[in-house]
Amino acid sequence: MTATPIRLRAQDAEDLKVVSACLQDAILPIGDMCFLPEEARFVLVANRFKWETADKRRPGPTADDDHLNPFERVNCGVRIEGVKAVKLRGLDVRNRAQILELLSVEAVEGALVLNFAGGACVRLESPAWTCFVEDLGEPWPTGCKPCHPLEDEQ
Repeated sequence: MTATPIRLRAQDAEDLKVVSACLQDAILPIGDMCFLPEEARFVLVANRFKWETADKRRPGPTADDDHLNPFERVNCGVRIEGVKAVKLRGLDVRNRAQILELLSVEAVEGALVLNFAGGACVRLESPAWTCFVEDLGEPWPTGCKPCHPLEDEQ
């Protein structure tokens, strides 16, 4: 099932849609994010669900227990250049073990916004940004596929 590790660069809102789709449902401790103001850089390492392999069969022979762990996750580094300031909403940075689930990354006027489950977000102020995303290391199997149930329409 393992595909080629991703290595992406985004420089506009259209590029960022691809990055956002790849990072959807990534999980990370709040302590694995860091703003480096001297370098105008924001970095994070996330545990990324490999959506690109979620509906594919594993290569090679099958084992009796393949159905138990049919999906994969991989560590993924994200680097955003050109960040002038960072604003947080709904996050307690003192709770370094707090686990976040990334829902999307979007470009807004003069900034990038990382949206997390539960309404938390990180706003990266940047008039001109570049985002780099790269898988780190080997993926590992998981039996859990993220799901987003639709709210009942009333």
